[in-house]
Amino acid sequence: MAPAFAASADFAIDKPAGRPCPNLRDDFRCGIHSQLRERGFPGCEVFDCFGAGQQLTQVTFGGRSWREGQPAEQFALLPVMRQLHESLWYLTEALELPVPALHAEVRTALAHVERLTTGSPDELAALDVAAERRAVGDLLGRVSDLARGGVGGGGPDLRNAELMGRDLRRRDLRGASLRGAYLIGADLRGVDLGTADLLGADLRAADVRGADLSRCLFLTPPQAAAARRDMSTRLPVAVTTAVGSG
Repeated sequence: MAPAFAASADFAIDKPAGRPCPNLRDDFRCGIHSQLRERGFPGCEVFDCFGAGQQLTQVTFGGRSWREGQPAEQFALLPVMRQLHESLWYLTEALELPVPALHAEVRTALAHVERLTTGSPDELAALDVAAERRAVGDLLGRVSDLARGGVGGGGPDLRNAELMGRDLRRRDLRGASLRGAYLIGADLRGVDLGTADLLGADLRAADVRGADLSRCLFLTPPQAAAARRDMSTRLPVAVTTAVGSG
């Protein structure tokens, strides 16, 4: 309902923001959920709000859906809440990484973001969510450096690199910083990425069949779902639980 999408390889139709998808049923379920890819909606299959939608309806708006009033306000706050909840995913992972020197800072940041998610509609609307994301991103950058091998990390710096369609099977990417890298359609078959940082990397149609991503940092379920996987693709446990094994 809230997001807009344009007819493309990800969506079969155009839909403006705030207009119900024609496949949305009265019970809020998707009428073609089991056939999304076949019907031309792979973008829906890989989308994940990280629980932001549930938080907005059940907590922020006290159990009221957009059908029960204030739809414009709820739609405007969804991107804010989603960014906060995505930050919670990353910070929760950071607490599990072997970087004890930073765990206290991570716990403080996690508690801070959790408090923000409980704010009123007015408080969320006034929040500088971009500044909050930058602060979390800076902290996660320091976590990543230590977890990947000390100051500066332990692999090549490929942040925001243009790697679309590249054959990367012979590149040593173990411990690489691939933050924000464009890996659309890249060939990563059988590659061991070690502790590579994949925060924000675009993995749409990347071929990761047989690849080992099990120790990668900050990989999310939407990223994994967008890649081309099979049963031999190894993912982090939390991501496997969310998207399945292949």
